[in-house]
Amino acid sequence: MSSAIAAQPSYASGTSDVPLLGDTIGANLDRTVAAFSGRDALIDLPSGRRWTYAELAADVDALALGLLESGVAKGDRVGIWAPNCPEWTITQYATAKIGAILVNINPAYRVHELEYVLNQSGVRTLVAARSFKTSDYAGMIDEVRPKITTLRDVVLTGEDDWNRLIETGRAADAGRLAEIGADLSPDDPINIQYTSGTTGFPKGATLTHHNILNNGFFVGELVSYSEQDRIVLPVPFYHCFGMVMGNLAATSHGAAMIIPGPGFEPKASLRAVQEEKATSLYGVPTMFIAELADPDFATFDLSTLRTGIMAGSPCPVEVMKQVMERMNMTEVSICYGMTETSPVSTQTRSDDTVDQRTATVGQVGPHLEVKVIDPETGRTVPRGEPGELCTRGYSVMRGYWEEPEKTAEAIDPARWMHTGDLAVMDGDGYVSITGRIKDMVIRGGENVYPREIEEFLYTHPDILDAQVIGVPDAKYGEELMAWVRMRDGAEPLTPQSLREFCTGKLAHYKIPRYVHIVDDFPMTVTGKVRKVEMRNQATEILGLK
Repeated sequence: MSSAIAAQPSYASGTSDVPLLGDTIGANLDRTVAAFSGRDALIDLPSGRRWTYAELAADVDALALGLLESGVAKGDRVGIWAPNCPEWTITQYATAKIGAILVNINPAYRVHELEYVLNQSGVRTLVAARSFKTSDYAGMIDEVRPKITTLRDVVLTGEDDWNRLIETGRAADAGRLAEIGADLSPDDPINIQYTSGTTGFPKGATLTHHNILNNGFFVGELVSYSEQDRIVLPVPFYHCFGMVMGNLAATSHGAAMIIPGPGFEPKASLRAVQEEKATSLYGVPTMFIAELADPDFATFDLSTLRTGIMAGSPCPVEVMKQVMERMNMTEVSICYGMTETSPVSTQTRSDDTVDQRTATVGQVGPHLEVKVIDPETGRTVPRGEPGELCTRGYSVMRGYWEEPEKTAEAIDPARWMHTGDLAVMDGDGYVSITGRIKDMVIRGGENVYPREIEEFLYTHPDILDAQVIGVPDAKYGEELMAWVRMRDGAEPLTPQSLREFCTGKLAHYKIPRYVHIVDDFPMTVTGKVRKVEMRNQATEILGLK
């Protein structure tokens, strides 16, 4: 028996009695609105605003028509730069209705990154919040605007420009939406999401209606969503976790989307569950840990919860047990994926054991294929052996926006997406992620590629050379450490002086916490930097386990 399992290849395909959706996102929303027009669709607790599906559809259509009247056409790129808010969601569906391509911009970005993504994607219209926390979005937009040749309009949410756009749309001919909708294809690109790149700048994963609508729908199917469900979403909309696994999972089932706040705050999420009688709660493990540790946790009524999704990084066994027992989330699901695959490739099911939900990232999703290969030969390895995880199916992106060579490096001629993650598939088809082929660092659920930070550090006048690695961290999983060679006569860099140099130019989570000054880096005989050796040394230098 064991030899038969060992000989079985690490390949699995997801069967399903439920067919793939052939809709565009707009058509799917219209069908949901027709079925559940009076049910709650979107609830924003900070502002107290609420929308039924009929009311949401009216605002989505008004914004869609307003964008058309302003000159936005099918295929044009519309950027969205804001924390979680109703305007984010309305913009997501309005752009889909007219075939404009939504470009998600990370709220933590600074001028350096904003300028790059606006230029690289050719954004025509930018929808943005005026500010959030310490980020002066309006000020940063003013700074880069003269350098963005494609940028025609900037619309600040909740202000005169936004209100004018909505009012213009309300007065426009609604028949235009039906005409445009008839000309849209589910295979049209509809969304660009930037992933931190190993080449020094992020790459724009280009996703279609078919990619993300189906992924959201089937993630929802596997947690048994219906119009009765109410989903609290403290995870960011700019990422697939919020806009696909959250919003699209909800609207494809007639469920309610609940925004507890613009950014994550434990008490706000718990309060949202209680006040809105939520059935589902999302988060990365650190979010659930923070909620469980909240001093007022025991005072919140979480009895309506039954499910939720945990993703972004591995979940400790004890945390999963507490989420199931203390938060009433007996059917909580673990998801694994990447932006380039819309994002979810594997997911645990409600009847999986606690061990399967913590030691693995579940089984392949419906209508998808996964395999584990030898990275050197490309051959599928036997089950139980480690290799690189690959995904194929409806979820795989069209490619990186205007980067065919980078696309060809990631997606092979047979349309397999190579994840770069090391994985093992067991005899039952459950997948465990064991490491990363590349040097990506996951800090608090954010994927960080050292090369991008290294390229930026080279702009420091006193730095001769820089290498960035991830080191263990109790709170964030990993923290960033910069190893630097200083120019002759330069003052040694300190963590404080490095932070000052990076602040305002790099997102906060990309700023190294630790600095180590060296004369040389450990190298291979062929001249490549040995980051594995650097990580080993770093744990000793910093006294980390």
